[in-house]
Amino acid sequence: MDRIWQWTWDRYGARYSWALYAIGIPFFLPPYLFWAFLIVAVEKSGDYLEAAAVTVVAVPVLAYVNMQPGLGSSRLVEKWAAGREVDPAKALGATYALTRGAVARVVGYNGICVGLLSVVVAAMAGATGSRLVEYGILGALIGTAFGLSAAHGLMEAAIRPARGAIAGDTGIGDSLPRSRPSFAAWSRVLVLTVVFVNAVDGAMLAAVFDRVPEEPVLFIAIGCALTLGFGVPYTLGLVFSPSLQPIRDLADGTERVAAGDYSQRLPVVQDDDLGALAASFNRMQAGLAERQRLQAAFGTYVGPALAARLLEQGDDVFTGERRQVTVMFVDIRDFTPFAEANTAEDTVARLNALFEIVVPAVVDAGGHVNKFLGDGALAVFGAPNDLADHADAALGAAIAIHHRVAERFGGELRIGIGINTGVVIAGTIGGGGKLEFTLIGDTVNVAARVEQLTKTTDDAILLTQQCVDALASRPPGLIDRGFHVLKGKSAAVQVFGLDQETDARVELTS
Repeated sequence: MDRIWQWTWDRYGARYSWALYAIGIPFFLPPYLFWAFLIVAVEKSGDYLEAAAVTVVAVPVLAYVNMQPGLGSSRLVEKWAAGREVDPAKALGATYALTRGAVARVVGYNGICVGLLSVVVAAMAGATGSRLVEYGILGALIGTAFGLSAAHGLMEAAIRPARGAIAGDTGIGDSLPRSRPSFAAWSRVLVLTVVFVNAVDGAMLAAVFDRVPEEPVLFIAIGCALTLGFGVPYTLGLVFSPSLQPIRDLADGTERVAAGDYSQRLPVVQDDDLGALAASFNRMQAGLAERQRLQAAFGTYVGPALAARLLEQGDDVFTGERRQVTVMFVDIRDFTPFAEANTAEDTVARLNALFEIVVPAVVDAGGHVNKFLGDGALAVFGAPNDLADHADAALGAAIAIHHRVAERFGGELRIGIGINTGVVIAGTIGGGGKLEFTLIGDTVNVAARVEQLTKTTDDAILLTQQCVDALASRPPGLIDRGFHVLKGKSAAVQVFGLDQETDARVELTS
């Protein structure tokens, strides 16, 4: 049926209510025609043709009263389908008003109309007096039961293409109220009404056949015939079949989310708790997508390694821990004159071009860019995550940065890199809702001073003795630059440079 509704909407959207009315007539006709024939059979009359004629006339009237094509909320939906200026939110709301109104009318009018139809058919078949009253009551109950069983599932399935087209990939349907009772309640009502209709029809059929008391097996035959001919089609077709597509959509959506795809929303096309579940799934998916965006942005600002660890720890942020790490400072030589001679845009562009080299080199080596310091950067290897051979990783990153800067800028931009190994306190500091992961300790200060010393020794890279001692594989060609007194240090610090050939060999193997 879903394909029929979709085809009808695609072809007749601007007159969809009339198209549904045309489809509804042959849908309503068989059960009511069967009911009229039952009355004629019970009355032992042969007026089947007359009963069929009356029913064929009555069903279109009943369908029109129930569906009211071209009136009320359906007009707004059809205007939207015709391309008129209609607010999609109002058009979508009209689909909910349309189904709710139709359900109320079907349940209310069916009892009256089928009761009157039963009286007319019974009178034509020869019933008189109290029997006509009884047929009227019985017909009203059958009509009400059939309306309860058919209304919700049928209308929800029929209006689903319109809701999907109007809502599209937007969230305008997520907040619409859901009708009550719920899908589960409607399912129970349908099962009970189908059982009731089957029981009445079965009793009337048993009364028609004189041989039933003599051959009880006919009871089974009648029960099976009604179950297969009425119970199964209406139960599965009106309740479970309309619910299958939203359930399939939900299953597909969970698979996409599990694969990390948050781009496709579920269509909210059911006016019950299945629709509420789809809307809830969309809100959950939007929350996950927002979390992914925040995580990506968070990783951009604090570094992927730090972001991953903070997300793993949750509220348990770094309280401070002592770590053996290697610290690297990178700074641009003589950048102040460049900044004074160029525009702010050119200055920022030059810095970003440098950091486009520095950051990937550090991250690829397993390090973490802790902060940018004007025209320089501080990187650490061994925090926040453990890193084996952090001194070797820092040296490899420094050589890679040096060579890539030379390739990118030639002699227009020169850098100095200072590397030191030692113990630091790594943790978060701050307050008032503002926290920052930082490194505290003399190891950081020494690395900064060594970077400044590159201007004196004219080396691109300088390593302290502590860094050299921490190297797992000491490269050949280290040049001892002697002991130097650094600002803030009472004892001189021994530093080492790299000759250009060693520099190139390490870059090729890193």
